[in-house]
Amino acid sequence: MAHDDSETDRPRHRDSERHHKRHRKKGSRDHGSRRATSASGGMARGSGQRLSMNALAQLNEYNSRSHAQEPPREQEQRPRPVRPRPESYEAVDVEYDPPRRKSRTRDDYRHSEGEYDAPRRERRRKGEYQDDERGYESRDREERRRRRKHRNADTEDEEDRPRERERRHRRKDKRVVSGAIVEEGRAVPGLRGGATSKHSSYDSYDSIAKEKAGAEYRPPIWRKKKRWIIAGVALVVLIIIIVVAVVVSKKNSSNDSGQDKSNLSGVSENSIPPAAKGSYLDPFTWYDTTDFNVTYTNETVGDLPIMGLFDDWDDSKAANDKVPALEKGWGDYAKTPARGVNLGGWLSLEPFITPSLFNYDSKLGIIDEWTLCKHLGPKTAASTLEKHYATFVTEQTFQEIQAAGLDHVRIPYSYWAVQTYDDDPYVFRTSWRYLLRAIEWARKYGLRVNLDLHGLPGSQNGWNHSGRQGVVNWLNGTNGDLNSQRSLDVHDRLTKFFAQDRYKNIITFYGLANEPRMVSLSADAVISWTTQAYNLARKNGITANVVFGDGFMGLPNWQGKLTGMDGLVLDVHQYVIFNNDQIIYTHQKKVQYACDGWTQQTEQSMDTSTGFGPTMFAEWSQADTDCANYLTNVGWGNRWTGTYDSGNASTQALTPKCPTQDSSCSCDGANADPSTYSDAYKQFLKMFAEAQMVSFEKGWGWWYWTWDTESAPQWSYKKGLAAGILPAKAYDKDFNCDSDVPDFSGLSETY
Repeated sequence: MAHDDSETDRPRHRDSERHHKRHRKKGSRDHGSRRATSASGGMARGSGQRLSMNALAQLNEYNSRSHAQEPPREQEQRPRPVRPRPESYEAVDVEYDPPRRKSRTRDDYRHSEGEYDAPRRERRRKGEYQDDERGYESRDREERRRRRKHRNADTEDEEDRPRERERRHRRKDKRVVSGAIVEEGRAVPGLRGGATSKHSSYDSYDSIAKEKAGAEYRPPIWRKKKRWIIAGVALVVLIIIIVVAVVVSKKNSSNDSGQDKSNLSGVSENSIPPAAKGSYLDPFTWYDTTDFNVTYTNETVGDLPIMGLFDDWDDSKAANDKVPALEKGWGDYAKTPARGVNLGGWLSLEPFITPSLFNYDSKLGIIDEWTLCKHLGPKTAASTLEKHYATFVTEQTFQEIQAAGLDHVRIPYSYWAVQTYDDDPYVFRTSWRYLLRAIEWARKYGLRVNLDLHGLPGSQNGWNHSGRQGVVNWLNGTNGDLNSQRSLDVHDRLTKFFAQDRYKNIITFYGLANEPRMVSLSADAVISWTTQAYNLARKNGITANVVFGDGFMGLPNWQGKLTGMDGLVLDVHQYVIFNNDQIIYTHQKKVQYACDGWTQQTEQSMDTSTGFGPTMFAEWSQADTDCANYLTNVGWGNRWTGTYDSGNASTQALTPKCPTQDSSCSCDGANADPSTYSDAYKQFLKMFAEAQMVSFEKGWGWWYWTWDTESAPQWSYKKGLAAGILPAKAYDKDFNCDSDVPDFSGLSETY
């Protein structure tokens, strides 16, 4: 809040203001002609105001006393000693520029309007000094009137000290009298108020004009103004430079951002048809062109573009010496289980993986990819997400995955890579290009691919990672049948495209629908749709294993269902932290459950007499809490500390669910930087991870969720490796569930 200057200065002038009020009314009759009491303004003020009758009497007494005591004329003309004067009465020589004065006071500004009376006073003075015949009395009368006006309007010293005021008035009166002294030729040349002698070579009018010019000229003020103007201009120029730099930087960032686009140097923009310029087919609009074929093409397979792909490929690479090269085929997964990792949160966003993309005021309700794109709008959403696609996963990602001893990679993506419908706000088709490049990078490092359609039209589970959190409208509700058919249409185009020869060796798993939420869906409807999708894939030439999700229906319940479908694999996602009854397990119990409970479930599911048959575990984590930010949806809290408010009485957890189940439950330790983990905690996390690997390798293998996160290290294989809480090579474990599990007595169960 800006403060008025009068308010700021009021404490210092409280006494003087009381005095000002007594004179303010009279002063108004003088057209506001009070002048500053500064060095350059004192003369004008004294000669531009009138004296009262009492002052006139004092003047006569003063003049009489002065004449009575008047020494010889020769002595009168000698310069009087210069007495110390207050700042407002500095002597000014009209023959040269006055010295720099201090900043004008508030009183200076209050009376500055008196300057506008200068022409009138100038005319009056001219008449006084040119008309020698008017006589001394006439001039004296005029002078007394001016002094009277001056005395009535004069303001006192800001500290209002009586003696000082009396002394200042005495000095001011003497200066007023100088008007008469000038006319008698008794003024001291060079003194302000004294002008020059009557016999000066300059006439009286010129002398007064010069003195007036000297009084009105205020170099310090104008110099300050000049400095302020120069500073202001410089500031404006600086701001413009900064703004331009920021705009250019942002433009470069959105277009290039340091990405390598050197392969565009040999391509002419004229080679892009006018109708395709600016579209997703135009390589000049791509955020990153690294390892893309930038020759324009609108060729499609299965009505999906082959943009960015080169004609040749090489399947001779193997991920490591434990597995065969791509061109040789994998063999039996029951004997050689997959060891892989997910690229979660990349082409299908998930808030807990990249919370920075969802860092908005909770009142905006940005909780998933739908609401994010809706909020950003088409252009900003497109640029924001493409930058994410280009930077969150790079070629180095695949190189590091291979170096970790992994041999498979699961790539989640969503239907808007293929098609958008109705009012979908999703970014259309951009993720498709990055999906194709990712497959080629996986090929380069001998990694086999598990394609996972993570989000289907209508949302198959109502969770944020399906694209839209809320109601399940896939196979459900008014548009359930429509979304069912749309999902089949998406698979029709996808399977035609990935049935090409270039994908037969590298794509070994083709996923139909990630985690359909069977508790909200009809089991018969899901089974019927799965059958149709499987048949469509096979008809279009997909030879890879086809994957369907268990829907959290319970592994034994899939026994005898969807039989007779060769290469159909059941996908199970095992976590203890999303279950209110399992998250309370102690550290020891969690490891034991992974070794015993999940191993038993795996073996039962692999046996067609007790389960479905081929079973894989495409998601799991070593996290033993649900503390990661946004893990359980944006703003829903967590079970560990009892803040999980899902709105569903059967799933919510409004009391702490850490092993102690009391107020000591905390997420601080679990969310801390891994470098601060104790040795005991690191030992547990690594043992818990290896126990799960052992269990899931009883089936067709596993894919860790996920490769990297921004701030959730227990969900990041990459960060786990760096922290030493995962085996350096996925195929070389220290713990194989063949020894006793320690009780971890030195490790807190509450963090």
